Amino acid sequence: MAIVVARAFGLPDPRTTGSNNPGATNILRYGGKTAAALTLAGDVLKGVVAILLVRYVTDDPQTVALGGAAVFLGHLYPIFFGFQGGKGVATALGVWLVLMPSVGGLLLLTWLAVAAAFRYSSLAALVAALAAPLYVWLLGGTGVYIALAAGMTVFLFWRHRRNIRNLLDGTEGRIGAKAPSAADR
Repeated sequence: MAIVVARAFGLPDPRTTGSNNPGATNILRYGGKTAAALTLAGDVLKGVVAILLVRYVTDDPQTVALGGAAVFLGHLYPIFFGFQGGKGVATALGVWLVLMPSVGGLLLLTWLAVAAAFRYSSLAALVAALAAPLYVWLLGGTGVYIALAAGMTVFLFWRHRRNIRNLLDGTEGRIGAKAPSAADR
C-alpha cells in the first residue's frame, strides 16, 4: 500500500527512500502522518479483507490459515511490485483481527505498549511477533493457527534483520524521527 500511497501523494518510491521499506513507518518519516495512516489502514485492511473473503467461502481452519499465509506472503513479495514488499506487520495484524480478534487485540496492545515505552517501531513489531504464537495457543487456537503465527514470526524476523542489527548497534531510527537526508547517509 505504501507504493500506491506514495504515488498518489507524489512522494518518492518508499523502496528507494529512507529505510527503503514500503511500510507505514518509512512513509511517516518522509511523507507525513496522513500518508502513513493511509498506508497503515490499507495494509491492515488487506489482511482483514482476505480473511473475510476466505471465511465467506469456508470455515475450514486449514483453508483459512492458507488464506492468511497467502495474503501475508503476497504483501512481503508482491508480484506487481517486483517482489519488493513490506515487512508484513500491519497485514499480519489484519489477518489476526479477523481470524482471532482477541489475538489481534493483544498484538495491537503489545505493539502499542512496546512502541510507547521504547519508541522503536521495529522492536514493537518483533516483540508482538514473538508473542503471537503464544497468544494463539493461550487463547485456544488450533494447531494450524499456531503454525501460521509461528511462520509469520519467522518471516517477520527475517524481514526485520537489518532493523535487528540497527537495534543492536544503537542506530535504529525512533518513531517520529525524520528520515535522514542524502547528505546524512
